Amino acid sequence: MKTINLLNEVNAVGKLYVYEKVGRLNGNVLSVVNVENRTLDFHVHENSDELFYVIEGAFKLETDEGLIPVNAGEFIIVPKGTRHRPVVEKLTKFLMIELDGTLNKENSGDLYED
Repeated sequence: MKTINLLNEVNAVGKLYVYEKVGRLNGNVLSVVNVENRTLDFHVHENSDELFYVIEGAFKLETDEGLIPVNAGEFIIVPKGTRHRPVVEKLTKFLMIELDGTLNKENSGDLYED
């Protein structure tokens, strides 16, 4: 066991859009990522909820119901089966939690690595 400082971990990631896995919990992967000026395509995770926690910055989560702002220190859980996409304008640092195998290059960008 060891402690993890999320801000230190996300600051150590040298590039945008690179997901650094920082832990595993009951079949879930915890990853940190820096994102700026990116809007992904709408997508759905059929088998798993997804959590976005904003370490620094802010973004909007777009669903069929509209845009939901999420600010530093806040998180939002996207229920499985919900059509969504993150809309990020300014640099935002995230912790993401999802079932192992949920993220892939198609729904998180070309730099995602298993």
